[in-house]
Amino acid sequence: MGMVTIITVIFILGYAAIILEHPLKINKAASALITGVLCWSVFALFADDKQLPGHIAGDYLGEVAGILFFLLGAMTIVELIDAHDGFEVITSRIRTTSKKKLVWIIGFISFFLSAVLDNLTTTIVIVSMLRIIIPEKKDRLLFTGLVIIAANAGGAWSPIGDVTTTMLWIGGQITAGSIILQAILPSLVCFLLPAFIISRQVRGNAERSEDAEKKPDFTNTSRDRNIVFWIGVGSLLFVPVFKTITHLPPYMGVLLGLGVMWVVTEMIHSGKDEAERGELSVNHALRKIDTPSILFFLGILLSIAALQATGVLAVLAESMNNSIGNIKAITLLTGLLSAVVDNVPLVAAAQGMYGLEQYPTGHFFWEFLAYCAGTGGSCLIIGSAAGVAAMGLEKIEFFWYMKKIGWLALLGYLAGAATFLLQHYIAG
Repeated sequence: MGMVTIITVIFILGYAAIILEHPLKINKAASALITGVLCWSVFALFADDKQLPGHIAGDYLGEVAGILFFLLGAMTIVELIDAHDGFEVITSRIRTTSKKKLVWIIGFISFFLSAVLDNLTTTIVIVSMLRIIIPEKKDRLLFTGLVIIAANAGGAWSPIGDVTTTMLWIGGQITAGSIILQAILPSLVCFLLPAFIISRQVRGNAERSEDAEKKPDFTNTSRDRNIVFWIGVGSLLFVPVFKTITHLPPYMGVLLGLGVMWVVTEMIHSGKDEAERGELSVNHALRKIDTPSILFFLGILLSIAALQATGVLAVLAESMNNSIGNIKAITLLTGLLSAVVDNVPLVAAAQGMYGLEQYPTGHFFWEFLAYCAGTGGSCLIIGSAAGVAAMGLEKIEFFWYMKKIGWLALLGYLAGAATFLLQHYIAG
């Protein structure tokens, strides 16, 4: 049995364990970590040069760590804003309790916020807000599904809205102007269709929890709350600006923002004693963030890196090329495949498979790929960073999501893709 076969089998078994997290009662982070390390171990045992796999793993770790530190920073900043009740700045402005209206308000906020922050940060922010607006768990899960679809759709038309779009932007396959022009309408269709169906499913009003609105909180003045909210959101918005000026990776910008927030919160609370300061400190926020989710990302990205390093992904790409041939169909399938396999390595594989001499900058293929890889992941809960974050925050089950939200995401995805192709034919 060859190395590639063994690694593929390990990956499929590990993936099954991740999907069946609830029946097996084993945290998906554990399954992902074991899968990742086993894939690399097989690679190392089969390699002729025993030093080589370690060096290759080190190269991949740079990329993986960049994503993880970005998550760590963004999650901590969001936790800090939450600890200071900063999201009240937004939730207090959402006056309506009608669930139908809330579908559109929450949907549009997620869609546009995602283009500015990114789909992952937006999901973390909005899901934290939903706890105040919709305390009822059953309803809140439906709204969380909507947020995942809207945030992924919103991220797909902006160069900084999704990791994969950013990768294509950095790689020179797309320009910021062209992706916004080409993808905004299809992305909007991709979000509006599921939102319309969800708005027909919900009825009645959401009862806000009184205690969520009026915490007997002597530590947060509205001044502190506003300072932390605006500096937090500002530091997240600053990330793309920082990246454009310095050409450093996005995690640098997030870590700078976290450092600034740390200094500011220490200064705000310097006069308070330990007990009062406790929950409002960065130390507390760091303890509260969802570390298992970050380890899950580490495991899954390492597994994919092993598939990439051993050439499994390239073989898959080659066989798709030979069996399907049509580039539009391949791109559509890549989007659906990104619901099963993370969209980051899929786009990385596409960047490796098709050179810029074959498809130059701004070519229809790259822009369609950005749309498909960005939005196709919504079809399964584990198909996008936004989905994984929401899964961790709200303990959403894989099969519940598939039954209630997955088909809506698929409808939106196909409608948006049809819009993209139609737009392309009309234009030229």
